[in-house]
Amino acid sequence: MTLRAWAAFAALCVIWGIPYFLIKVAVVEIPPLLLAWSRVLLATAVLLPVAWRRGALGCLRGHTAALCAFALAEFAIPFAAISCGEQWISSSVTGILIATVPLWVVLLARSFGVHEPLGVRRMIGLALGFIGVVALLGFGTISGPWGWAGVACMLMAALGYAVGPLIIQRHLRDLDAVGPLATCLAIAAVLLALPAMRVLPAHWPGAAALASLVVLGVPCTAIAMLLMFYLVSHAGASRATLITYINPAVASLLGIGLLDEHLGAGGIVAFGMILAGSWLASRGAARRPEPQLAAER
Repeated sequence: MTLRAWAAFAALCVIWGIPYFLIKVAVVEIPPLLLAWSRVLLATAVLLPVAWRRGALGCLRGHTAALCAFALAEFAIPFAAISCGEQWISSSVTGILIATVPLWVVLLARSFGVHEPLGVRRMIGLALGFIGVVALLGFGTISGPWGWAGVACMLMAALGYAVGPLIIQRHLRDLDAVGPLATCLAIAAVLLALPAMRVLPAHWPGAAALASLVVLGVPCTAIAMLLMFYLVSHAGASRATLITYINPAVASLLGIGLLDEHLGAGGIVAFGMILAGSWLASRGAARRPEPQLAAER
């Protein structure tokens, strides 16, 4: 990767480790669907004027399906799912479950025209990552039906986060990043608007919740997605999702240090297995789609 790609990678490692902590703080006072909608609305308000001034919206014709799919996979579904799930599980466990994203990318890559050999090393990585998830959930970190509902929300979000970069690499990588991102955020805001309006809080949220929301919307979504789009375009989807190696560590440190969450030795071991499995499964640079597939764009 280039020096700029490494800089984007390093920034995302930190920026995307923070949201799980902020969501945990905000969701106490802001209903999950309203939180998800407000987050994408803030990001849209930042990026849409920029995209308009740069003339980046006119090149999106012919990409409607990909834009709608990306809006669902990267924004509407994961943001809503994570906000809902963090009502029932800790931000530390949330970050660790999201670390399964590289495993999903490897499993789904061929469906998006990204052809990478699935050798013995990658198969071992997939198996190790799966065992790590099973171990994490079996060490007593999750209890009760609502806890398992939270796990389901996080796995749904991880699946969406895996599909998003693959859509970029398959359909959107040659476009100016600001245009598709602003459009997809606007689409997600429209999709989440009605559900959000049905759960308006009875009172105005406090300063901590509002500050968390602003940080979620601007640096953690608008700025971070620009960095992610750049990283996928210059390093590929598999390498881009390697930020999930460090994100969970940041999330766990914040959760344990500031929210008094407890992970335990078993959870730490499971975390290590998931990261090792993701690393093995996603080793190697992502390849461009085959010529006949690229011509379909």
